Amino acid sequence: MTLRRTGIRILAGAAVLGSVSALPAPVSAAAGSPSERRAQGGAVVSVEQAADLTAEEVAGELRGKIDSSQVRYGVTAYRVTYRTTDSAGAPTTASQLVVLPKNGARHLSTVSWLHGTTVYRGDVATENPRSNDRLVALLFASTGRAVSAPDYVGLGSGEGFHPYGDPRATVAASVDGLRAARTFAHRTGRELKRKVQVSGFSQGGPATMLVGRALEQKGADRYFRLGALAPVSGPYNLSAFEAAAADDKIAKASIYLAYFAIAWNRMYGLYTAPGDAFRSPYDSKVEGLFDGHHTVGQIVSEIPMASRDLFTEDFLNKIRKPDGVLKEKLRPMDNTCDWRPNVPVEIFHGRGDKDIDFSHSAYCADQLARNGAAPRLTDVGDYDHNASVRQALPRIIRFFDESAKTG
Repeated sequence: MTLRRTGIRILAGAAVLGSVSALPAPVSAAAGSPSERRAQGGAVVSVEQAADLTAEEVAGELRGKIDSSQVRYGVTAYRVTYRTTDSAGAPTTASQLVVLPKNGARHLSTVSWLHGTTVYRGDVATENPRSNDRLVALLFASTGRAVSAPDYVGLGSGEGFHPYGDPRATVAASVDGLRAARTFAHRTGRELKRKVQVSGFSQGGPATMLVGRALEQKGADRYFRLGALAPVSGPYNLSAFEAAAADDKIAKASIYLAYFAIAWNRMYGLYTAPGDAFRSPYDSKVEGLFDGHHTVGQIVSEIPMASRDLFTEDFLNKIRKPDGVLKEKLRPMDNTCDWRPNVPVEIFHGRGDKDIDFSHSAYCADQLARNGAAPRLTDVGDYDHNASVRQALPRIIRFFDESAKTG
């Protein structure tokens, strides 16, 4: 659940896109009637080239932000739009960044990278070349892997609103993204290996565990299988995280809680009218601010940073002690680690994190251990939320290299 690298930043530029005609294979939508196409999760709708970089250029993009010592190859990145489903299971489209290494290998290991909290739909990997998630995808691909980095539903060029933290839509967009990446890679003459290494940061931490469980236990895809899990700094006990936000015990509390409340109200009906949840005068404008078209900077300039100043006390009490529909819907997000992966798992977190407390990763590790798994829990040091992922990335690459050898 990150609010981008600086906490408050405005989109600084747009991706430079290549011509579809320059791609090495056709990129038209899947054949069949419109209803058949809507039903095909992962069917490719369109592809645009987003970047074409040498190894030296990748290292240059990372310099001063992420350790570039593991860069080995140049990469080509593509914005891929594909078919998936939303939180209600209805057909929709989503976008993702697919990055392929320029290493000459025909068969590629695959990483699914799942991003953190993003309130502005233009600040995802497909749209913002300066975003952390674009840089992470470039880094993984430069080590010789294919990367699927979904924007999730409702972000990037995807349709509708972003169902923030919804497990159904999260798994659908991620697994369908893998399918679309495989289809596209095949059209370029390359094949993705079956085992997927899944990693994600913040909101992407529990997403990593959800997608991993879907691939391993539920057979979410007929081809892909789980290879390894490396979540970073995630809120694995969402009830506790939102309660801490209600009590202003975390950084950016009101931003996190408002995004959650508005998205979950759309999906599950947490309040009847905005005034039931938000104090005046914010009740008249806060929902409009979280429409995906406002940057964090714009939102911060319009609402208070303390939850006690933004929300009604009655609503904060509902968050502190959830019941009914809210309690029911939070349960899956409190138990994303309550299973036994049969693959290597390493959980990363920084003890200096003021957004998501280190105890969340300990909670995840404990749930896994109770199910008979043997996860590694790695403290990356006294770093804040956004710095923790930058510290974790080189270790994740080494962990994935080790996992591939043992798997």
